[in-house]
Amino acid sequence: MRIQKFSRPAVILMATVVAIITSMVVANATQTITTPNAAFISYNLAAGANSAAITPATNRSVLVMGCCTTVGGVGHVSLFHIPSQFIYWVGLESTLGAAITQGATATAGTHIVYIAYYHDVDIEVASADTIQIHNGSGSLTLAGNVTLVW
Repeated sequence: MRIQKFSRPAVILMATVVAIITSMVVANATQTITTPNAAFISYNLAAGANSAAITPATNRSVLVMGCCTTVGGVGHVSLFHIPSQFIYWVGLESTLGAAITQGATATAGTHIVYIAYYHDVDIEVASADTIQIHNGSGSLTLAGNVTLVW
C-alpha cells in the first residue's frame, strides 16, 4: 500500500493556517484586568463633628465602605457623582436595624449611610461634589475608617 505525501508548500500552508487560527483564539481569550483605584480615610471625630470633605471620583461608580472601630458596625453604598449636580447612591445601612439606603441629592447634610452599629456615625452629603463623615453621637468620640474604590 502506498501512502501519498503532501507537497512541502501544502504542509507549510496548512501549518500557517493553524498558527493564524491559534493566534486569533488566544487574542480573543485575553482578558485585561486593571487594578482599581482606592482612597482610605481614617476618622476620629468628637461628638457632633464632621470630617473634611471627601470628593468621590466623577462620572463612574464608586464603592464606599465604612466602619466604626470604636463601637463596631459597617455599611456600604455604590455611589455615582455627577459634577456640580448630584450624588446618587444605593446600599446597606449598618447592623442595628440594617436596611437599604438610597437617594440622590446635592443638599448638604443629607444622610447617605450609617457606618456605626448604633447609627451614631454616618456618611452624608457635604455638597453637590463632596461627602463627609459625621459623628452624630451626643457624647462619644468615635473612630473608624472609610474606603472608596473606583
